Amino acid sequence: MITTKKVALTTLGCKLNFSESSGIAQQFEEAGYTRVEPSDEADVYIINTCTVTELANKKSKQAIRKMIKQNPKAKVVAVGCYSQLKPDEVSAIEGVDLVLGSDNKFEVLKELEKLEAGSPTQIVVSKSHKEDKFTPSYSYGDRTRSFLKVQDGCDYFCSYCTIPGARGRSRNNSVEKTIAKAREVVNRGVKEIILTGVNIGDFGRSTDENFFQLVKAFEQVEGLERLRISSIEPNLLTDEILEFAVHSTKVVPHFHLPLQCGTDHLLRLMRRRYTTSLYARRIAKIKNLMPAACIASDVIVGVPGETDDEFEKSLEFIRSIDISYLHVFTYSERENTMTAKMEGQVPVEIRKERSRRMHELAFEKQTHFQQQHLNTVRNVLFEAAETDGLMGGFTDNYIKVEIPFQKNLINTTQPVRLERIKMNGTIEGKLIMQE
Repeated sequence: MITTKKVALTTLGCKLNFSESSGIAQQFEEAGYTRVEPSDEADVYIINTCTVTELANKKSKQAIRKMIKQNPKAKVVAVGCYSQLKPDEVSAIEGVDLVLGSDNKFEVLKELEKLEAGSPTQIVVSKSHKEDKFTPSYSYGDRTRSFLKVQDGCDYFCSYCTIPGARGRSRNNSVEKTIAKAREVVNRGVKEIILTGVNIGDFGRSTDENFFQLVKAFEQVEGLERLRISSIEPNLLTDEILEFAVHSTKVVPHFHLPLQCGTDHLLRLMRRRYTTSLYARRIAKIKNLMPAACIASDVIVGVPGETDDEFEKSLEFIRSIDISYLHVFTYSERENTMTAKMEGQVPVEIRKERSRRMHELAFEKQTHFQQQHLNTVRNVLFEAAETDGLMGGFTDNYIKVEIPFQKNLINTTQPVRLERIKMNGTIEGKLIMQE
């Protein structure tokens, strides 16, 4: 009896990692493997690692050890950002067969074939500064949304960040090739594409094009209902992009603009490429053009140089701007970054207290945004997952809505009245057709 080999993937970190894991899985499926859940017994376990924080490193190691313990006879492969920056540390974990860096992860099948029984752990990691190859990918499955990788790497070298070392320099496919990949995604039945990358606003650096040209090109993708721009640097979200989005038939009113810190002094220390004034103007521009737009942001608390006064100024600045969601991160020292060597390191206990206060503000912002939309009607794209008899989906402006499960609504867009904020932070909705 012929048995099919099984592969399981565990993904940590950002949506870009999830997109790339789907690309890796597709390679295995085309080679005759069956994809199974990480909790199932598999012949090959692939862990796509993250290194954005020290906690991410720890979680990556835990995930690797968990897979080794689950089936000691299986081949265990660690790929991605943590493997890129710390290949020796990863290979030292007993039971790891193969370690691949960020730009080598798509060669996993080829490298697995080279492994010989009983051979020591193999490390295949390219030097990040030499990485100039772009490998497109997109997430897929039973979801109606897909994360499409349009860009990789970063040239910004912020003082606290390890990602340029893990991902290499900014690069991308041409607009033409990216749109061809988008059409491939839509042909799978996907209604919504979320653009993802390390620094998507920098798209075009390696092809003499720009991000605005890419966004405009998506307007011609037949069958695509929604295009989400996702995370983009505030200095790269131009007025022409926003003014185009207002009249676009695809671009939805949802933007993610990382802030990181709310004072100009800290932004300079972090080597960010904008000021609080520019950031505030960008928020105001979005809300002026699209009053119902969802604007998400990131902030890091406890960075070196953040005094009590600087933190209070950050809180006040964030209170003053009309953002909808705030993702809060606590600073952690990263090797080979400028901030790790700076004076003014903030004690861990103070970082934790600042995180608590910033999370309180984040909850206030989210609640205020959701309350603004209660008793309004918005279109919701429903997904296939069923939990406790309910199904969920997102409005165009990224509000998670739940209604009683109806199979015929999967992957359809329906008008829904937003009625009540639930304890889990989602909105209880009511289909207009049921009124």
